[in-house]
Amino acid sequence: MAKDRKIDLVILGLLSHEDLTGYDIKKQIDSAISFFWKGSFGSIYPALGEMEKGGLVKRRKSGNTGGREKIIYQITKTGMDTLKTWLNDEKATNDLKYETLLKMYFGGVEDRNVTIRNIEIFEKQVREDLKLLKFYKENLEKVLDQETHVHYYLTVLFGIETYEAYLRWCKKAMKMILQ
Repeated sequence: MAKDRKIDLVILGLLSHEDLTGYDIKKQIDSAISFFWKGSFGSIYPALGEMEKGGLVKRRKSGNTGGREKIIYQITKTGMDTLKTWLNDEKATNDLKYETLLKMYFGGVEDRNVTIRNIEIFEKQVREDLKLLKFYKENLEKVLDQETHVHYYLTVLFGIETYEAYLRWCKKAMKMILQ
């Protein structure tokens, strides 16, 4: 595994739950964890290739008879050990990158209406994401008797708390800009 290539760990984590195709991995990243992690096809497939060479995952072909066969990836014992080692590592990088905040930081060079619009766009996206997070929360509350779902639930709660804080910030920012 390439040093500090977190996409490998994301893939291992997803495969620890179920076997997936590269496309399914991308769909999981785009839905379930997109609130705190992004990944592209351009990074997923090279990572899968390297991880297969390193013995972290193995592939098998699906038994589909209609059309093209799918390649399904599954985590190996070595992959599971790698994932567990990372989970036990006390170091974690928690980068925060928001282009909206960059625009806010440099917003003084443009008319306030541009800043207002940027806040409105951010607020709209946050509201949409918050609605989806609350939907996930509602569904996860039905299956909290399963250990894995407790962990998913805690991640969703973090997202809800964070997004609600973003909305409070939007309200305060708009008030200051409109003064």
